[in-house]
Amino acid sequence: MIHYAPPEPEDTLMPSKKSGGFRETAKTLVYAVLIAVAIRTVGFEPFNIPSGSMIPTLLVGDYLFVSKYSYGYSRFSLPFSLPLIPGRILETLPERGDVAVFKLPRDNSTDYIKRIVGLPGDRIQMRQGRLYVNGRLVERRRIGNLPLGPLGSGVPQYVETLPGGRQHLIAERQGDRGGLDNTRTYTVPERHVFAMGDNRDDSLDSRVLSEVGFVPVENLVGRAEFLFFSHNSSAYIWEVWKWPTAIRWSRLLQSVE
Repeated sequence: MIHYAPPEPEDTLMPSKKSGGFRETAKTLVYAVLIAVAIRTVGFEPFNIPSGSMIPTLLVGDYLFVSKYSYGYSRFSLPFSLPLIPGRILETLPERGDVAVFKLPRDNSTDYIKRIVGLPGDRIQMRQGRLYVNGRLVERRRIGNLPLGPLGSGVPQYVETLPGGRQHLIAERQGDRGGLDNTRTYTVPERHVFAMGDNRDDSLDSRVLSEVGFVPVENLVGRAEFLFFSHNSSAYIWEVWKWPTAIRWSRLLQSVE
């Protein structure tokens, strides 16, 4: 004779299923967070542009990805700048013309984004609105005015060609008579770079030694690569009907030059 064991009541199985389901969900969330932190630390980190110091290259409301691996890793590559990496590992110096994110040397916490125009040992100077690198005038070609925007109308726009051939756009809102259009000669120290905004008359950058000054290589976070979103601030998040005109569609997925 075959004897069948009576099945356990269903209610005795329910707590076990709930507990297992909760554990699996928690594990999935932990894994997802760890993967996101890993990508953000060693791969790409998103940033948004809150000011106009890099107009016309970057606009207020641009969102971009920065490659963390471009210059190697320092403690500023880690979340909360945890002091777990001494100096910089897998280090590669920026190229002149790179648009880079770095921690402001004055407080080592504020994120800045500027263009690298000077490398260690370079001599940088502004004379009557023109950039000189190692005593040589940097070529600049007028290409008309910026479209009407936050800088107003009639703002001259130029293509600047740095030593080595890298080209980028700059804006000169005050022509060649801005407050930082005539400077001393800056000699970039070893293991430092010199950074400037493309909006030359409205940029707090390495030309102001007391506020930014020379940027230690250790403070580099990464290189700006491409835009993944951009909006003109004309619509609130809940104004869905305005999104089509608020999004700058032409800037989506554009590389940062």
